[in-house]
Amino acid sequence: MALDSGTDTLAKLAEEHVDHRFKGLPPDAYGLTVAELAGQRRNLFTGGFTTPVLALSAERLEHNLKLMETYSARHGLAFAPHGKTSMAPQLFHRQIEHGAWGITLAVPHQVRVARAFGVQRVFLANELVDAAALRWISAELDADPDFRFVCYVDSVRGVGLMDAALTEAGAGRPVDVVVELAAGEGARTGVRTEAECAAVADSVAGARTLRLAGVAGYEGEVPDADTEKVHAWLRRLVALAVDFDKAGRFAGLEEIVVSAGGSAWFDAVADVFAEAPALSLPVLKLLRSGAYVSHDDGHYRELTPFNRLPEEGALEPAFRLWSQVVSRPSREQAFTNAGKRDAAYDLHLPFAQVVRRDGAERPATGIEVTGLSDQHAWLRTTGEADLEVGDWLGTGLSHPCTSFDKWQLIPVAEADGTVVDYIRTFF
Repeated sequence: MALDSGTDTLAKLAEEHVDHRFKGLPPDAYGLTVAELAGQRRNLFTGGFTTPVLALSAERLEHNLKLMETYSARHGLAFAPHGKTSMAPQLFHRQIEHGAWGITLAVPHQVRVARAFGVQRVFLANELVDAAALRWISAELDADPDFRFVCYVDSVRGVGLMDAALTEAGAGRPVDVVVELAAGEGARTGVRTEAECAAVADSVAGARTLRLAGVAGYEGEVPDADTEKVHAWLRRLVALAVDFDKAGRFAGLEEIVVSAGGSAWFDAVADVFAEAPALSLPVLKLLRSGAYVSHDDGHYRELTPFNRLPEEGALEPAFRLWSQVVSRPSREQAFTNAGKRDAAYDLHLPFAQVVRRDGAERPATGIEVTGLSDQHAWLRTTGEADLEVGDWLGTGLSHPCTSFDKWQLIPVAEADGTVVDYIRTFF
């Protein structure tokens, strides 16, 4: 799929001027456009960037994009990566260039961003009952026959609210919906039982403004998830699609959507979807893993299915946060100038990886991040630690979903530190 209708808007990102809004960028770049600054190919360490500064690895980013493109194709999966991870239209563009069917999002604002940059296929992995948002979605669908939009439903009440709002808006095209099957009792959103799923599907059939397009869910919410439990839930999801198809609920469609897949269990999704029986129509087997684009050094590095599938390749952590040692009050303690405003910390603290001094880089031996204040990282240091005020500390991060949202313009740096691009985010 192309992003033709958003090409001009995407290009305008490069015309934005560098100023006080963007953390870590060189003060002497003030007033330059992003394109002009990128054209200077400054070095992250010697080109005037100030600490703290977050950088994406150009090589690792490209590696991850290619790996998931190859994986999805090999397993016969369409791919709609979850864009809420980055909210970066440039990355949406690159993901679609690397074979993505479209982009998955979570709330109406994110859909508006995607549409502003020409994304033509959006899977909203959430229920949508906001009348104002539904009016806008309806207008987008009516104005653009090539726009494909799909969202969750999980209640008769929600279906009624959607139909009322869309009817009032004078919707011309129906909104495609998929019944969300919950991952189990006590899990997040979704219908708990198959009987309730049928009741929701019946209510969709009775709504002029909606069309049942398939079934979906999120296996990452399976309580106490393990391989057996995740496979069992995915088989329930496939069986629900089979039952709906036998009941004639998908009559009139061109394809049936069956969708799942976070970043921890996409191998299970591939396995179970491969076993799925043929239905009366072609099936769009839609995987939605999104954290792969930058990967991380904590949560997903531990949970990635590629740990179980070494023959398939390996994702590479692409983020590194650089901060500077500003205080060394004792042999056992030091502080850098990056804190909660700069580093993801909802799942793990940053991981000390490398120290830079006078252009030389070495492992961060004997250094551990033990806490974050608003604007400081607390370091515990042992006798092995060679660390002085003024040194740059490179840290790995956990959970990319809360890394992108702290930085509006992120340098993309090659291995030698040359900054070749800047990624704009919209949170």
